Amino acid sequence: MASRPIPTPSLVVLVGPPASGKSTWAAEHFRPEQIVSADALRGIVGEHELDVSATGDAFDLLDRIVAARLGRQLTTVIDTTGLDPARRAMYLAAAEAASVETVAVRFTTSAAECKRRNRERDHPVPTKALDQMIKKAKEVDLDGEGWSLVIEPEAVRTVTRKLADAVKAAAESGEPATALRFGLLVSSFDWAGGSEATAPTLARIARDAEVAGFDSLWVMDHLIQIPQVGRAWDPMLESYATLAHVAAVTERIKLGVLVSPVTFRHVAHLAKAIATLDVLSGGRAMVGLGSGSSEHEHRALGIEFGTRSERLALLEETLQALPVLLGPGGRRFDGELFAIPETALYPRPIQERVPIIVGGSGEQVTLRLAAQYADGCNLFGDPDTVRHKVARLRAHCVAVDRDPADVEVTHLGTVLVGSDSADLRDRINRLRPHDLGPDRFAERVNAGTVDDHVAGFGALVSAGVGTAIVSVPDVDQVGALAPFADLIERARSR
Repeated sequence: MASRPIPTPSLVVLVGPPASGKSTWAAEHFRPEQIVSADALRGIVGEHELDVSATGDAFDLLDRIVAARLGRQLTTVIDTTGLDPARRAMYLAAAEAASVETVAVRFTTSAAECKRRNRERDHPVPTKALDQMIKKAKEVDLDGEGWSLVIEPEAVRTVTRKLADAVKAAAESGEPATALRFGLLVSSFDWAGGSEATAPTLARIARDAEVAGFDSLWVMDHLIQIPQVGRAWDPMLESYATLAHVAAVTERIKLGVLVSPVTFRHVAHLAKAIATLDVLSGGRAMVGLGSGSSEHEHRALGIEFGTRSERLALLEETLQALPVLLGPGGRRFDGELFAIPETALYPRPIQERVPIIVGGSGEQVTLRLAAQYADGCNLFGDPDTVRHKVARLRAHCVAVDRDPADVEVTHLGTVLVGSDSADLRDRINRLRPHDLGPDRFAERVNAGTVDDHVAGFGALVSAGVGTAIVSVPDVDQVGALAPFADLIERARSR
C-alpha cells in the first residue's frame, strides 16, 4: 500500500482519546527517539505511566524536549491525547517559529473499541475520565487550526523537505512529465579492496548501470580528489583512461567526462583523447568542458591557473577549435590564443559530432558559451534555480539565432534511492557517519524511495532538464543501482 510522504523536519501531533491507537501507530512509522510520549515521561518522573500525580512534571519535561528538538530542526512526534486546544496552539506557534512543518493526526477509533482496549491495560484510565475524553475528541476541529497537514492514522513515510515539495507539486499539477534520461557520475574510487579491486569494482558498477537503464556514465576530470567528495589523498583515476576501461566492459552506455578543465591539456591533446575514446567505445564518447575551478589543484601540481577571464577566454577558444579537430578534413584553426596549422588527427571519431557539454551556470558568460557553441549545458540546484538558469540559456540561444531545443540541459546532483521505505532506512543506516543522524544524512544525500524520486525528477523535467546525472553515495556496494531500474523505467514512461 502506498504511504503518504511527511516532510522532515515536521512536528507531528497525535489527537485522540486514550486507547485509540496513537502510540501503536507512532511506533510503526517513526523511530523511538522521534517520539515524545506523555505516558512514558510520567513513567520516568512518577510511579508508572498513568500516574496522574506526575502529569504536571511530565508535561513540563515534554514541552522542554519538544522545544529543544524543534530548535534543532528534528522531526518530533508528540504522543499525548492532544485534546487541549491551548496546547495545540502552543505547538503550532513553536513549530512555525522554528520553520518546521506541522502535521495533526486525527484518531477516530470507536468509543467501544477504546473502552475495550482500556480494560486490558495494566493501569486503565478511569471510566468516567475516558468517557469525557472520548466526548471531547469528537468536538475537536483540526481543519480550521492552521496545520500544514491533517490526516487520519494512515501509512506514512518521512522524506526530505525537497522531495516532499516535489511530491506535493506533482499531485497538484496532475500533469505527467516528459521522459527523462539518466546519467551516473562516478566521482570517488576509495573502495574496499584498495587499488587491486578498483578495476573489477568499476567494471561491475558500469555493467550494473547499463542493466539498470542509465543512458550515460560520467567521471570527473581531476588530478587530486576535490574537497566536496573526499580527501586530497584519496585515489583519483585519470578520466579518459578510466572511461576506456569502462568502454571495454560495456556495450551501450554513453561515456563522458564532467568536466575537463581547458587548463589541463592543449586542445589537440584533448581532441586526441576524445577521438580515441570514441573509437574504442564504438561511438559512445561525450565530453564536458569547463574553465577550471580548483586553484589548489593547479597550484599543487604546477599547472597554470590564470585569472577567471583568462580561463573563460580559453574555454571559448577551445569550444571553437575542438569541433574542427574532431571533424572531417584538415582545416587550419587560427584563434587569438593558439593556432593549429594541421587539424587532421587520425583516427577520426566514429560519431559525426561528439556531443560537447559546457559545465557551469554563469548567466553572463558560461550559459552564453553553451548557447553559442555546445550541445548541452550542465546545471546544479533546485527546480526553481534550474528554471531560472534555463530561461537565461534560452535567451542566449535566441540572441545567437539558435533553437533552444538544440541545447540539452543536464542536471547534476546526489541521490540515494531505496526501493521502499525499509530498504531506504537500511541504506541510510549503513552509510551515515556515526555522528550524523538519519534525517540530516538523508537531507545531505537527497535520500528517498523510488516513489519520492519519481516526483523529484519530475520537478526537474518541468524546469527544463532533459538528463539527470546522479552521484550515488553507495555506488560501489552490490545492489546499489538496483532501485534505479524501476525509477528509470517509471521516469521514462511518464
